[in-house]
Order: sequence, then C-alpha cells, then structure tokens
Amino acid sequence: MEIIKLDLKRAVKAIREGKVLVCPTDTVYGLICDFNNKKAVERLYKIKKRPKWKLLPVFIKDIKMAKKLAYINKKQEEFLNKVWPGAVTVILKSRKQGTIGLRIPSHKFVLGLAKHRGPLAESSANISGQPASVKIKDVLKQFKYPAPLGRGSLNKIERQPDLVINAGNLPKAKPSKVIDLTIWPPKILRQ
Repeated sequence: MEIIKLDLKRAVKAIREGKVLVCPTDTVYGLICDFNNKKAVERLYKIKKRPKWKLLPVFIKDIKMAKKLAYINKKQEEFLNKVWPGAVTVILKSRKQGTIGLRIPSHKFVLGLAKHRGPLAESSANISGQPASVKIKDVLKQFKYPAPLGRGSLNKIERQPDLVINAGNLPKAKPSKVIDLTIWPPKILRQ
C-alpha cells in the first residue's frame, strides 16, 4: 500500500492499471477503481469485505456519462441538474440490468479522476460495518494488517488498497444522501 499526496496524473495511471485507490471525496475518504474493470471491482469488494449483493455506487463526470449507464427521462434530468455535482447518489434503472447508483462529486480531485478515467466504482474507505471517516489516520488504520497471516488467508496485498491519496483530514461530512429516482416522486433512502 503506497501513500502519496494529491497527484492526479499518478492516480489516473493507477486507475488505468486496474488498481484500487483510497481517495478524498466531497464527503468522506472513498475506495475507488475503474467501474469497467471486473477484476478491480472484485478487489474493491474483497478489500472492503462488502457483500456482493450490495451494489457499488459509481462516480461519473457528467449527465452525458450518466445516460450511457442508466435510463434518464426529462423529469429525472431536471432533478439531477439541481442536485449535481454534490453529495447526492441517485438510484436509476441501469441500461444493463437492475438499478445503478450514480453521483457527480463536487470534489475537484475525484471529479478530475472521473473526467479522465470514469466511470469509477466507489464506496466509503472503510471495512464494511466500520465507520466511514474524514480522517486519514482512521482510514489507514482500518487497512493496516500487522498480524501474521494465517494459512489460507488472503495475502496482505490482496487485503489492502494499492494506492492511498493522502489529502490530510477532510472537512467534517457525512456519506452522500441516497435518492431513489426509479419512482416518482423520488424517495430518500439515506438522509
């Protein structure tokens, strides 16, 4: 697990190579990878210890990219133009199957990543069931594995993100609001 300061060029290269990153966002630190790289997405699930039935939200750069991933009608688009960019994840009908959670972040760095390498699978940078954090020290602590590895366990590299973008402590924030746009009027799923 390599730790660097904000370096967009390096982060873009890591995403292109299929790496999983810890990255600052407009809410909390997040785990991100290339949404279209199946191996990277599987590693993100493994690192986070997230059940596969829990879908990962996706960072996108704009509504045009959103329309490639989800069906969006005129009413939904008007709503999205009011809440994006920002800390609002919306659930829409996926163009592939089921539903998809999309968000245009307002954090300059992660939005830059989405513009260069989007769409990006993402989740808060914590082990499932543990609290999300804006403090880099708390994030690093969750992915540190000082204990010797037992037989048959995942090796250290498989259990840790590849690259940590250390932006110091972020402003106090909560995870994004989640709104279901598959129904009208929209329903808030997480405040």
